[in-house]
Amino acid sequence: MVGVSDDGEHLAYGTSASGSDWVTIRVMRVRDRQHLRRDELSWVKFSRIAWTRDGKGFFYSRFPAPKHNGAVLGAGIKTSVNLNHEVYYHFLGTDQSEDVLCWEDPDHPKYIYTPEVSEDGKYVILSVAETSEPVNKLYYCDLSALPDGLQGMKGSHGMLPFVKLVDEFEAYYALTANDDTQFTFLTNKDAPRYKLSRVDINEPHIWMDVLPEDEKAVLESASAVHGDKLLVNYLSDVKYVLQMRSLVTGELLHDIPIDIGSVNGISGRRVDSEVFIDFASFLTPGIIYRCDVSKETPEMNIYREISVAGFDRTEFEAEQVFYPSKDGTKIPMFVVSKKNIVLDGSHPTLLYGYGGFGMNMTPHFSVPRIVLMRNLGFVSCIANIRGGGEYGEDWHRAGSLSNKQNCFDDFIAAGEFLVSAGYTNPDRLCIEGGSNGGLLVAACINQRPDLFGCALAHVGVMDMLRFHKFTIGRAWTCDFGCSENEEEFQWLIKYSPLHNVRRPTEKDGGSHRRRRHQQYPSTMLLTADHDDRVVPSHTLKFLATMQHVLCTSLDDSPPQTNPIIARIDRKSGHGCGRSTQKIIDEAADRYSFAAKMMGISWTD
Repeated sequence: MVGVSDDGEHLAYGTSASGSDWVTIRVMRVRDRQHLRRDELSWVKFSRIAWTRDGKGFFYSRFPAPKHNGAVLGAGIKTSVNLNHEVYYHFLGTDQSEDVLCWEDPDHPKYIYTPEVSEDGKYVILSVAETSEPVNKLYYCDLSALPDGLQGMKGSHGMLPFVKLVDEFEAYYALTANDDTQFTFLTNKDAPRYKLSRVDINEPHIWMDVLPEDEKAVLESASAVHGDKLLVNYLSDVKYVLQMRSLVTGELLHDIPIDIGSVNGISGRRVDSEVFIDFASFLTPGIIYRCDVSKETPEMNIYREISVAGFDRTEFEAEQVFYPSKDGTKIPMFVVSKKNIVLDGSHPTLLYGYGGFGMNMTPHFSVPRIVLMRNLGFVSCIANIRGGGEYGEDWHRAGSLSNKQNCFDDFIAAGEFLVSAGYTNPDRLCIEGGSNGGLLVAACINQRPDLFGCALAHVGVMDMLRFHKFTIGRAWTCDFGCSENEEEFQWLIKYSPLHNVRRPTEKDGGSHRRRRHQQYPSTMLLTADHDDRVVPSHTLKFLATMQHVLCTSLDDSPPQTNPIIARIDRKSGHGCGRSTQKIIDEAADRYSFAAKMMGISWTD
């Protein structure tokens, strides 16, 4: 995480040791890059850095230091449930022990708090969540009303006097802007594709829509810039659309043309006339555009561009296709390859998916996949299956809870499409996913082992009956359900990877089933010793179960001979916080494994 003070004098940033979710915040003086000696904040997790406008300090969130038998544990090795999140304010140049406790709620130990300071500096907004579901409560505190400011809170035992603007988990709210007591929020309240709504906090029961929900496109973000202008970012059929609108009325002022790709960030303020836009695509490593929004017709000019030596985008092409899933739903998928390939079923193909928590899988640049496409003739695909947020909350809910099987059906249908369309054949089809995507890959090889030649499952949630018992797993019950509920147990037991490893069988044309010499695909399971998001036991238990069930000789069936292996990284976590060398090493290991297992010559 990173946060720059409003005057640009100080940079606060968070780092994670060995890839753990635990973060340590430090503060650097920008002009000479010197660290402030006393400013080191520990046990931060699921937080942001929210500076007050005077530059004297910032809000952040943390948990109490985890202990065992009275001793503080090291970060990254604790697997118990994270409880009792707290919000603090840190004054520059002081020890963490002097930080002001601004909010806690022992009656609700599962709540997660995210503080944000309004651009005018007058308010701190507190987003309150309990799970990963896109709903939150919303509190605010008028900092200007504190008799002695935040300084007056030091040494006191009272918390900030937050007012509860939204006190039900009914919808999602994110601050866009405020003009004194009038606040504009991005929300999905009665709007699964999101909208902008405005409320005067002096009349908290009266809300007015500023920008109604679009009939098709999902409103991804809205940034207030250059006074009363609004830069909005829509997602339409997994393609981004930028528009300039009026913050006052929502009226469209200009369309801002942009290539097919991903808008990864928008940075701008109401006091400035320029905006910076971070863009990338399958064939664009990265561009930061600078846009002068004071002009009658804003133009996008390149401010910084990433150049990758030896990469020529004209060698490749990217297209979007739509294919039918098992129930007939049309699923979008991006297909990237060398230009003008012959669809003869011979190409090694890498199919990636996620399908959970409303996360969008939009175009991004990947050096390893470019290497595979250029040197080994791979086709690279991303399937936008249900469970994601590509079409809003309805698309998300269609792949969660009792509908989770839709995710697997969509991903399996993607593989079937790639085979039937002539891109590849089952022996040369490799599937890949991480975290929830690791669950996706594992469930699909359980259900359709015949369809895939190789599987790469990163840090997957493999035990669907016990995931909620470790670290932050309890927050995922909104997407999966919980085995402690009888109805939800029945959903989970049907697809939980750990509990559904079976020797492959097929129908022989009659009503009974007989065994054949069918194998699970060659499989690499990846985890790391400091993964305190999806703890390593998920992967280790799944590995042991696969090897036990599949690799034992039976009278009527030979054992599995396709390798089932694990790659267990050390001093690494769920994926973030890795060194460049670790990223290179892992990519080389998993893709050389995949190439070899699919019979492709891997040379320097």
